[in-house]
Amino acid sequence: MARLADYFIVVGYDHEKPGSGEGLGKIIQRFPQKDWDDTPFPQGIELFCQPGGWQLSRERKQPTFFVVVLTDIDSDRHYCSCLTFYEAEINLQGTKKEEIEGEAKVSGLIQPAEVFAPKSLVLVSRLYYPEIFRACLGLIYTVYVDSLNVSLESLIANLCACLVPAAGGSQKLFSLGAGDRQLIQTPLHDSLPITGTSVALLFQQLGTVAHACNLSTLGGRGGQLTRSGDRDHPG
Repeated sequence: MARLADYFIVVGYDHEKPGSGEGLGKIIQRFPQKDWDDTPFPQGIELFCQPGGWQLSRERKQPTFFVVVLTDIDSDRHYCSCLTFYEAEINLQGTKKEEIEGEAKVSGLIQPAEVFAPKSLVLVSRLYYPEIFRACLGLIYTVYVDSLNVSLESLIANLCACLVPAAGGSQKLFSLGAGDRQLIQTPLHDSLPITGTSVALLFQQLGTVAHACNLSTLGGRGGQLTRSGDRDHPG
């Protein structure tokens, strides 16, 4: 069994470290607080979850989701799923206009609640289940934004405590505790991940028909492989 999620991290805009034209991010919360012995906490996660830089915005942008792959010193992959959204800032007495995306670099203070700051919810896992992580982060985001009567700590605790088979082809049904149902389809082998439709789409683009992978359809009724020149002229 393997942990579904190794770490859950909340990264926000850092107002205490003003930059020259570009802001910085900082880790606001992380779960668990102590590093796992077999999986160290990824350093510099605040840089990877905002590849375009930490910038304030005049508009509340739509939430975005993407996955970053980090490779450690042992060549093990760690998948960082990031959901970024924007929320209004009200404590901006020390923020200058030059730090706001799309604004001219004009010095001077701005009024509170004029801008929106990015915040990222990050899941770090050694397993690759992007759609499951998208659904989990989306649920946590919805509970937070809509102030639903569900404990965020309980959702995160259930997520970090979930164990799934690393391989074997079995299914795992679990819930974060908000009336949700999440279903995980494990791969048959740990070196053959679940790809969804990506491989099928690749075969379609290459013009490969489905029955080409069935050995019984190759070489006639007996399923024996023959050279093209021998099929019409046996013997």
